[in-house]
Amino acid sequence: MKDNTTTLLGLKDVIVKNVEETADSIHIEIELPRHPHKCPCCGKTTDRIHDYRRQIVKDSSAFGKQVYLHLRKRRYVCTQCGKSFHEFNSFLPRYYRSTQRKILNVIHSFRETVSAAHIAKENDISVSTAIRYFKLVQYGSYTLPRVLSLDEFKGNADGEKFQTIITDAEHHIVLDVFKNRKSSDLIQYFLRFPRKERLKVQYVVMDMSSLFYGVAKACFPNAKIVADRYHVVRQANWAMENVRKRVQKTLSVEWRKYFKRSRFLLYKNPVKLSPDEKDRLRVILGISSDLEYAYILKNSFAELMHSDNSTIGKQRLSEWVYTAESARLKEFDACTKAVHNWSDEILNSFDCVYTNGFTEGCNNKIKVIKRVSFGIRNFDYFRNRILHCASLT
Repeated sequence: MKDNTTTLLGLKDVIVKNVEETADSIHIEIELPRHPHKCPCCGKTTDRIHDYRRQIVKDSSAFGKQVYLHLRKRRYVCTQCGKSFHEFNSFLPRYYRSTQRKILNVIHSFRETVSAAHIAKENDISVSTAIRYFKLVQYGSYTLPRVLSLDEFKGNADGEKFQTIITDAEHHIVLDVFKNRKSSDLIQYFLRFPRKERLKVQYVVMDMSSLFYGVAKACFPNAKIVADRYHVVRQANWAMENVRKRVQKTLSVEWRKYFKRSRFLLYKNPVKLSPDEKDRLRVILGISSDLEYAYILKNSFAELMHSDNSTIGKQRLSEWVYTAESARLKEFDACTKAVHNWSDEILNSFDCVYTNGFTEGCNNKIKVIKRVSFGIRNFDYFRNRILHCASLT
């Protein structure tokens, strides 16, 4: 039985003395083979035992039960300098009460989008201990990629409302998380990289943010700035939504409710509409010619964003802007203005296959981490947690 337990335990040079099992835990009494130790003070080898100490060590759970190792530790004493010291073992880090593999298991648990309290409960340790173990993980510097992606997210850490996530859009890797979204701080952050390395960045993918635009221009002179297609299309969606709200305000209470319940039809791909949904959409669009025209503009804009290249895209984009301006819908003024201001970056998106899709997916995971943790105020912990979770992908 003890030989089998020793094998299952998987600890090197450990002698199992006794095993006791309860309803929810396993207790294993162990000790190490006696052998001479070198004095950490003077270096002389000694085999003289001073006394024994007992320590309860938490190990990784087994068979759904918590495992506790009752270690009988020897304290040796040096025959030359009189210094007493504990015997060495390979599985218990100094000043810790958990085995090395349990600490690694706790750290690995932080890859999941669960709270530190949940991890602590699962491993029978306190929340502060779980976080202390996780703080052993540190993420350092990285090499700038060929395709850089920038995006912001609402983090509320260290007094800053927004943080910036930096990713490799080509290989889907989270590179870093920056403490805020201020352009001056981001420029200073990226200028730490050698100019030769910054020149290697060929594309910078972003939403239509003037903050990130300034950072890209200042730090990556060789890079083409690419407007993320999703954020470009969203401009037309917002314009149509504003038309819907204007029209809805003029309707009776009953029709307003009908509009609210059916507004998702305006955003659904027309190809995927069922016959019943097509009928309901005709009713909505039949109420207002402005809404019908806004719906047509929205769909045609989404279609042109799938152009094969920038040459075709430029022609179609120019025609769409002319049509939108001719419609004289004030809600589309902001959209056409954005298209004018970001025309080069939008055209780059037709020739570049990379988007902010991966980065937006990471932002969703960040939201889950925040929600299950009821918010995280410490930025360093927040940053490491994001990078640790993202290393799964």
